[in-house]
Amino acid sequence: MKFLIAADIHYSLKQFDWVNSVAERFDVVVLAGDLLDLVSIVERDAQAVVALNYLRRIRQKVPVLASSGNHDAKEKISEDERGATWLQDGRLSGAQVDGDSVAIEDTLFTICPWWDGDIGREKVRAQLEADSSKEKTRWAWVYHCPPQDTPLSWNGKKHFGDAQLGDWIERFEPDIVFTGHVHEAPFRKEGSWTHRIGKTIVFNAGRQHGPIPSFLVWNTEQDDVTWISQAGTERVCLANGGEIEVLA
Repeated sequence: MKFLIAADIHYSLKQFDWVNSVAERFDVVVLAGDLLDLVSIVERDAQAVVALNYLRRIRQKVPVLASSGNHDAKEKISEDERGATWLQDGRLSGAQVDGDSVAIEDTLFTICPWWDGDIGREKVRAQLEADSSKEKTRWAWVYHCPPQDTPLSWNGKKHFGDAQLGDWIERFEPDIVFTGHVHEAPFRKEGSWTHRIGKTIVFNAGRQHGPIPSFLVWNTEQDDVTWISQAGTERVCLANGGEIEVLA
């Protein structure tokens, strides 16, 4: 199987159009958060309608897994926390979204919502706890923010990662985690698009401007993940520990 993975579309309609146009070349499309954009001149309520329409259109071609990011968290879920409850409507078109777990061949995918407080964090912890006991050959998480103090969280000046994620990775030991959030990480010295924590390989495709997002292709038959961007093309073989091979 081939998975197309991107994050941080940030309401770029050209990038949504590109994902939709190539979706049929893949078996599954994964979007790891920040479908919307806080600084757009378009109100986020309107953005959400458009984003859900793209999920519907893509889902008519292939399965879609979509998690929320900080830019998507437009509704209050408590006095001090916000969430992306609008994304739940993606299920109406058959997409798998925040809070869902889905088995695709031998891999269990856990799709985690963005959280910014105790309530949201506990929901994610409980979701991971429940999925940890499910039967699976491989376990993949879709989780917007990369782990703190790793090359994936480095923007060239400081780290913008999630300390809790690192703790959960060490505790539950998933095989793969797909993230985003820190746009610059793959393009900065001392940053990267891939990083190993114990047995877990974590990915952040980064963000680039233009009609095509930077993206990942996970080929399960070849057991590798390829990163494609304006900076070039690189690949890691999952079986050999995630060593980066520069292709172009």
